[in-house]
Amino acid sequence: MAADRALPDRARIVIIGGGVGGASVAYHLAGLGERDVVLLDRNELTSGSTFHSAGLVGQLRSDPTLTRMNQYSAQLYAELQTGENPPGWVPCGGIRLACTPDRMAEVRRQIGWARAFDVPLEEISADQARELFPLMSTDGVLGGSYLPTDGYVDPSQLAYSLAAGARRGGVRIHQHTRVTGIDVVRGRVTKVRTDKGDIEAEIVVNCGGMYAAEIGRLAGVRIPVVPMSHQYVVTEPVRERDGTHLPTLRDPDNLVYWREEVDGLLMGGYERNSRAWALDDTGLDRIPADFNGKLLAADWERFVEISENAAKRVPAMADLGVRKLINGPEAFTPDNEFCLGETEIGGFFVAAGFCAHGIAGAGGIGKVVAEWIVAGEAQLDVSHMDIRRFGRQYQSPSYTLARVTENYETYYDIPFPHRQRSAGRPLRVSPVYAWHAQQQAHFSEKSGWERVDYYQNNMYGGDDFMQPRGWAGMGWSPAIVAEHRGTRAAAGLFDESSFAKIEVSGPGAAQLLSWLCDNDVDREVGAVTYTQALNSRGGIECDFTVTRLEEQVFMIVTGTAYGSRDLTWLRRHAPDDGSVRITDITGQFTCFALWGPNSRKILKQLTPAPLDNESFPYMTARRITVGDVPLVAQRVTFVGELGWEFYASAEYGAALWSALWEYGQDHGLIAAGYKAIDSMRLEKGYRLWGSDLTPDHNPYEAGLGFCVKKDKPFLGREALFKTKEQGLTRRLRCLTLNEQHAVPLGGEPVRIGGEVVGRVTSGGFGYTVDKPIAFAYLPAGTPIGAELSVELFGEWINGVVVRDPLFDPTGERVRSQT
Repeated sequence: MAADRALPDRARIVIIGGGVGGASVAYHLAGLGERDVVLLDRNELTSGSTFHSAGLVGQLRSDPTLTRMNQYSAQLYAELQTGENPPGWVPCGGIRLACTPDRMAEVRRQIGWARAFDVPLEEISADQARELFPLMSTDGVLGGSYLPTDGYVDPSQLAYSLAAGARRGGVRIHQHTRVTGIDVVRGRVTKVRTDKGDIEAEIVVNCGGMYAAEIGRLAGVRIPVVPMSHQYVVTEPVRERDGTHLPTLRDPDNLVYWREEVDGLLMGGYERNSRAWALDDTGLDRIPADFNGKLLAADWERFVEISENAAKRVPAMADLGVRKLINGPEAFTPDNEFCLGETEIGGFFVAAGFCAHGIAGAGGIGKVVAEWIVAGEAQLDVSHMDIRRFGRQYQSPSYTLARVTENYETYYDIPFPHRQRSAGRPLRVSPVYAWHAQQQAHFSEKSGWERVDYYQNNMYGGDDFMQPRGWAGMGWSPAIVAEHRGTRAAAGLFDESSFAKIEVSGPGAAQLLSWLCDNDVDREVGAVTYTQALNSRGGIECDFTVTRLEEQVFMIVTGTAYGSRDLTWLRRHAPDDGSVRITDITGQFTCFALWGPNSRKILKQLTPAPLDNESFPYMTARRITVGDVPLVAQRVTFVGELGWEFYASAEYGAALWSALWEYGQDHGLIAAGYKAIDSMRLEKGYRLWGSDLTPDHNPYEAGLGFCVKKDKPFLGREALFKTKEQGLTRRLRCLTLNEQHAVPLGGEPVRIGGEVVGRVTSGGFGYTVDKPIAFAYLPAGTPIGAELSVELFGEWINGVVVRDPLFDPTGERVRSQT
């Protein structure tokens, strides 16, 4: 493809990287009417990772957005196949095998997912799989799944097909043009410098693939991707071509995959002894300047595990000649999700970290990022792919490398709901981490923080017979029951220091937060407000509490995993006149929660401050002392009980915890973890952002209309009210299931009258109401009392729609006088 000759000195949008990602973004920008777009590549199109990609296109993924993105990709490739520049799309179908009972359970769970998205995934037997793929052995195969609309594509042809479409739409493509610098002025990108001249730009899109981290550093931005060596072989002919196609085949229990390649096979996998490439002594990527259109040397020793496993499943592999072994670097992220969106530098976007499944997602990636650029925000819930999800710990190359390595080597592991990563731990810990460990805490990790799930010391006060069956029983302990019931009966002490905390201050702070929040946060000092921040579509972009500490000082408390994301959202909308300061103060303060009917009795022993309802009402904050510790106490709850959260400077953390624990012993105080919190919040109907609440849902659909203040302006107000006026089509409903040990995890399809009408957003067990509980978005007219069923691993469990909250619906316990 010939490049445009003259490099322009200005363009509205500059895309860096001519692989399949950059070509797709360019194609979709042109489709949205953007004509002033330039695409640059350091060498030739596809000369990074695209040309050596395997090209499999699987559509079903474990979340709705990525599934929709991959479905769109397959549809786009089929359309392009009929055009002037076909991408070599082959809709051959795809098989995924299961060789263990747990893998078979995963297959059935995926089929349940597929029902919720109208994806025609079906369960097949081992013999049916062999009928579709006659070269395979059924030894050890229990069954599998088949998706007839999956396929494969030629990655280079796909990139050229998209690039050709982009050029027809007016995009100018310049190859052999190396980016040498990116200018940033007052926090916004302004210029791209190249060895062929400079281009002033409003928007720059980093589609650099394995070079993305290097490109990001030019703008002072950390892109946490690592180039990993990924290998596959192409065999000699294995069967005569007869016009038919073998489906793609994945055998995750043996770590391998296959697709056709002309008359042979392409076979690769994810070995347990992975290898990163081109890293310096600190773990930072240092890709050679001349590494363009090149491969790495074959590493047969590292490929032995994959080869041996492949021969077990496809015996012909043991005798087939190998045409070539492809060893090429591909960019992986620490969590195996794409890295998309606008960075902390205004106008500097990224679309990278494709983790070896970027060909399947390329069409959807280009569409999502192009719409994001044009609209100013994502039009789908891509929070789990948003670059804002990565906290400051990923500034560390060694931490990033440890996470990426573990992620690669467990690529095909079953994603059990309570699976935990071990790399880079412990990193972020509470001041009372040692106390937790002494009490036999079972820790889980989130955003680098060690958090207590439950204490093994409490297990003897629980009930072994409450254990859910199947996957929901993994990571379960009777201690969770004891901690839930102990909090309800007396009091629980929780360490929530991992909660993200953001200070917003300055003369413009109130005005900014009033504009971003749907609830009224511009209230008296000491007011605590639960609110959402909406996007321009009226969807829920953030969900947090805002406390006014002083006239010009506010503290936002949000979920552990969402601090970086919410911080960036706030900064993106802040004025640039210096009137607002936005600071991450998470590590500066502990947060301990004391909740339960005896919490006031415990606290009275430790503070001279009045704690009655009139002096210290619900949803207010006061500066008080607890024992010897000065702190901010907030009368809030996430479990539906009387109580407080205490925010103390971190150096006081150990003393504060010790005092609360000591004075609580005579009142039945129990130390408790996040598993008990989740169980209690389900009973109380408290929503979780990221599952029950997403940018694709609005407050009225989510049952949070009480937060919306109609008489004030806020971002997303017009779209929100327009949606409401048109009539809601769905609402978040609470469900209970009839079988006590059948506990939903999230994602399961919900069926009413034989028709799938929604999927579970979050679920668990309520140890006070003694029932499995779930939330799901159902048709708006679904009445309370409607009978339904939820599919758990292929079995339909009956249940009913109930009014929430199930526990203390009038809120008497939260506002208790005693």
